Amino acid sequence: MVASGLLLAACGRSSQAPGAARPGALDDDAITVASFDFPESDVLAEIYSEALETKGFRVMRQFHIGTRELVEPALERGLVELVPEYAGSALEFLAAGPPPVGGAPTGIASDPESAHASLVRAFATRGVTVLEASPAQDQNGFAVTAETAATYHLRRLSDLGAVAGSLTIGGPPECERRPLCVAGLTSTYGLHFERFQPLDASGPITAEALRTGTVDVALMFTTDGDVETNGFVLLGDDRHLQPAENVTPVVDSEVVRRFGQAAVEVIDDVSARLTTSDLRSLNAQTMGGRTPRQVAAAWLATDGPQ
Repeated sequence: MVASGLLLAACGRSSQAPGAARPGALDDDAITVASFDFPESDVLAEIYSEALETKGFRVMRQFHIGTRELVEPALERGLVELVPEYAGSALEFLAAGPPPVGGAPTGIASDPESAHASLVRAFATRGVTVLEASPAQDQNGFAVTAETAATYHLRRLSDLGAVAGSLTIGGPPECERRPLCVAGLTSTYGLHFERFQPLDASGPITAEALRTGTVDVALMFTTDGDVETNGFVLLGDDRHLQPAENVTPVVDSEVVRRFGQAAVEVIDDVSARLTTSDLRSLNAQTMGGRTPRQVAAAWLATDGPQ
């Protein structure tokens, strides 16, 4: 992921020894919130930051740090204290192993409850507490135009079975061989497309190719603002190819001890209110030129904890 597991390459790194002293953000009276290096993560981090500030907690922001290879070790070492994570991608990273061909990564469930339980276990020895998962997910999705959906009566990926042989599918170059992309559609759904068209990773090239008919089906992240802007239809993953990717805040366990249940309740309350549709709308607003702070403030004013 960027946000989803499609593009994430897990890498190994050493863990902080339990109980070891960790200098950094843990030495102050603030909660240091971090984000990955893409706009949706910045918006999520800002939402949690502003919600905490509204309830009287002091917050330090360390946004747009980079990939999970940078952010997750920083969390373990106490350099940052709160990260809005994505369950499946975090599990894939912590497992430090590539997924098998043709399905979700080994041990990563497609149902949110199992994925959350696995994430709790994966972080248990790392000094990190996993808070409640949000209903909001950012997964790999496969989109068609509304016209294509109506023409072929498409609602789910399995509906493509009768027509895939005459359709072109597009995605980033590696998609053709990735187990959560075209290779997975073949092994899990039995889909064989007429042609694969290399594009970008759910970016403007992909949206334009789908809009103009260069491709008939395109890999798009389920919270991509272009889905809403263009009225694209995301086909349901009825055979559960994709792992659960619920937005799940993870915090340094020292934060829970220091700030108590009051801070946890603020974070959990935000998570409970976020939906996938919300993320799609928030992303569309950032694409329209609004800053993460503006987008976060507007969401909190209308949909966030009061």
